[in-house]
Amino acid sequence: MSGTLVLVRHGQSEWNLKNLFTGWRDPALTELGHEEAKDAGQRLKAMGLHFDIAFTSVLSRAEATLDHILEEVGQTGLETIRHQALNERDYGDLSGLNKDDARVKWGEEQVHVWRRSYDVPPPGGESLRDTGARVWPYYMHDMQPHVLRGENVLVVAHGNSLRSLVMALDGLTGEEIVAQEIATGVPIIYKLNADSTVASKEVLEG
Repeated sequence: MSGTLVLVRHGQSEWNLKNLFTGWRDPALTELGHEEAKDAGQRLKAMGLHFDIAFTSVLSRAEATLDHILEEVGQTGLETIRHQALNERDYGDLSGLNKDDARVKWGEEQVHVWRRSYDVPPPGGESLRDTGARVWPYYMHDMQPHVLRGENVLVVAHGNSLRSLVMALDGLTGEEIVAQEIATGVPIIYKLNADSTVASKEVLEG
């Protein structure tokens, strides 16, 4: 048996609360978001998990969530690698817009296609497939080797960068993954086999 891969989406951000397209913009966590991050750390601590390395994006909502988790599990000095490959999907021209206002401007159907299709990007932005095209190589080259060496790896990122990972790990199609919700502050724990396939998956819901 190889190591453990733990995925956590950042806690609620201020723009999540305001129903805005966030993407690569950098709003802070809300009070609830800070609590969600602490809760995630407490659940992981209760499992007795000890991490060997952590990965996160370069966006502050993910970094703050990671900081809370590491404080809760007693590993504040853990080696952490930050990389924009793990950033949220870039929503391009939609970034910063209220989702309801975007529907008024472009129409309900078009906005739904941008949000929930696999391979249609919004103007100036990325599709989920585009997001996966930067997440998957980074996972294969930089994160997966740690797990296959038997290490426990913590990844704190975003809804769509984590969707890309879940899609690959679970062997889902584009249609299947866009229907999957990744909840804020809820750890997803994968155990991998030596050949990198998934041995088990557990979602630590409260």
